[in-house]
Amino acid sequence: MNGTITDLTNTESVQTGAADIVVIAKEPVPGRVKTRLTPPYPPGHAAALAAAALADTLETVVRTPVAGRTIALAGTSGPWLPPAVRVVPQRGDGLDERLAHAFEDVYEGRPVVLIGMDTPQVTAALLTHATAALERYDAVFGPATDGGFWLLGLREPDPALLRGVPMSRSDTGRMQLARLIGAGLRVAMLPALTDVDTPADVERVARRAPYGSRFASAVRAHARTLGEGVP
Repeated sequence: MNGTITDLTNTESVQTGAADIVVIAKEPVPGRVKTRLTPPYPPGHAAALAAAALADTLETVVRTPVAGRTIALAGTSGPWLPPAVRVVPQRGDGLDERLAHAFEDVYEGRPVVLIGMDTPQVTAALLTHATAALERYDAVFGPATDGGFWLLGLREPDPALLRGVPMSRSDTGRMQLARLIGAGLRVAMLPALTDVDTPADVERVARRAPYGSRFASAVRAHARTLGEGVP
């Protein structure tokens, strides 16, 4: 029996959901993160943008009313880690395995919402929509404009829903959604967001980031360093 898809992009108000949020992230080390930004950004600049995006994401998670907040981290924590967020190490080889383990490692009988570190424009209101949706739906899914996904929430996490899904491809989002539907889940859809993967993404996301965004400030600072006029 196939599942269903419900579009939540026009939802205006929701009640707070009792859920946990986990951020899947890498330590922002130059030469190891955001390598597709080089050029034009030197490795150090690219890592600084990654750190700013991660800091914005974690701050937004802290402002979201949820039961628990965790980062599944590859690497060592840094000054971007708020005290309210606990750390668990990433486990597994491929990204599908690491995502599956992240759900397993934070699950305490409540729904779990997983996001990445590449959408600093995400808001607490949008994350609240995601957690609240899991009171009525089995899963919530946030597609990314590059064909992937920026958020996945599961009322009852199951590693089989993730393992074996090809990651980091233009059809990853479609295949992940098909896995959920094929499992008979009722899926709520969130708006599509842009991941920060390419130089064009950097400017696009910076313009949509909330006021006071560390990422937007870092983009402007590095643009001045590079001699480019980014508003």
